Amino acid sequence: MNTSRGPIYTPVELLARLIAFDTTSHRNNLGIVAFIEDYLLQHGVTSRRVVSADGEKASLFATIGPAVEGGVALSGHTDVVPVVGQTWTSDPFTMRAADGRLYGRGTADMKGFIAAVLAAVPDFNARNLKTPIHLAFSYDEEIGCIGVRPMLAEFSRTLPKPRMVIVGEPTSMQVVDAHKGPVRWQVDIKGRAAHSSMAPLGVNAITYAARLITELERIEAKLKRDPRDTRFDPPYATLQVTKLEGGTASNIIPINAVFGFEIRALPGLDPDVIERELRAFAENVCLPEMRATAPEADIVITRTNMVPPFGADPASDVVALALKLSGQNETYTVSYATEAGLFQDAGAPAVVCGPGDIAQAHTADEWIAESEIAKCMTFLRRLGEWAETA
Repeated sequence: MNTSRGPIYTPVELLARLIAFDTTSHRNNLGIVAFIEDYLLQHGVTSRRVVSADGEKASLFATIGPAVEGGVALSGHTDVVPVVGQTWTSDPFTMRAADGRLYGRGTADMKGFIAAVLAAVPDFNARNLKTPIHLAFSYDEEIGCIGVRPMLAEFSRTLPKPRMVIVGEPTSMQVVDAHKGPVRWQVDIKGRAAHSSMAPLGVNAITYAARLITELERIEAKLKRDPRDTRFDPPYATLQVTKLEGGTASNIIPINAVFGFEIRALPGLDPDVIERELRAFAENVCLPEMRATAPEADIVITRTNMVPPFGADPASDVVALALKLSGQNETYTVSYATEAGLFQDAGAPAVVCGPGDIAQAHTADEWIAESEIAKCMTFLRRLGEWAETA
């Protein structure tokens, strides 16, 4: 039990403070980290930064209760997506309340959860916790779950490894026990330039990009057939080309082309299989033809990021705990990704449950219902009660 008396704020008041920090992923997040550190310290809770390699960003880890291995971690990310190109009716970084809704960038995804967790700190402190409650706040989740990875590397080294993790992404406080995982690649094609009137002298990089994309369409069609999981919508892994560039001028055979593609993998799908199929097509079909004219021609396939698909560990009691705390008896799946799979791969079984609707995330005039914050506070109060006896 911690008897320190820090400032008492409502979750709505804290959310307004958090929204005021522009933590778009291309900016640093040190301002919001310092604010949270100071708030926790005023409540007698020390925290540890895990700083990025360039020193511009940091994750934050804190423990309330006994400083031992195990316990439950409440995980949230501090970064938000850009507002550029969106038309807002008010300043996205000044929270606005209207008709039971709280508007601002990050209200739903996912500063609403962080605000609720911080508002629950005085209640956690007032309890004689038998099992610790950890706070794990990361950076750069929106651009590939980057910031959480160095923090996970410190588990069981400089940080206690939680026994369970609750990731507070917006699920309308429903318990999510599985989600798809995005895996992304970049494909660079090098051909040979030539005057377009002398096409046989060149190797058209765009043409071979198109052939590789056609092969991906074949792979995509196979993924739609198998494997399938009807708990998801759509019930199969999706594959799409997300970026395509190439060419210099209309009278030059393109020497370079580059495209990106991603899959949203179901739990259990091995992305290496897709990569091997595309590599085999490039090496056995495309490159022999290209190098017959241009020995210097090449195709380079690079995996740029992977967030593992997530399926809750059936041996863990984290799902049962989340159902108990939320007062529900049914779990759900989502097609968007979270940090849950990374926690689970690091040996900390996870579940996803947080306030807000994912349909509001990333949109202009992003909002969260005040009733969602209230539901989250009830969830956290029950967590504190459980941690007193667990």
